[in-house]
Amino acid sequence: MKNETLNVTGMTCDGCTGKVAHALKALTGVHDVVVSLSAREAAVRYDEHLTSPDKLKSAVIGAGYGVDATNTAQKPQAKGGCCG
Repeated sequence: MKNETLNVTGMTCDGCTGKVAHALKALTGVHDVVVSLSAREAAVRYDEHLTSPDKLKSAVIGAGYGVDATNTAQKPQAKGGCCG
């Protein structure tokens, strides 16, 4: 098991944290997700044989939020949260 903390951009409310958590939990191999609006982070515990940090980032981006990371090739397309 590995742990990854993603810096999530575009979250504005608890609904946003729920959408990010749901997107991450839908991935095979993800065992635990804790999303913090105040810290703007998603902490994920996952099986590295079933998923990867890139897949975690893609799930967040696919849910409409961004991932602020210097080592990602994907440009986040934050939509301003679920209520904006």
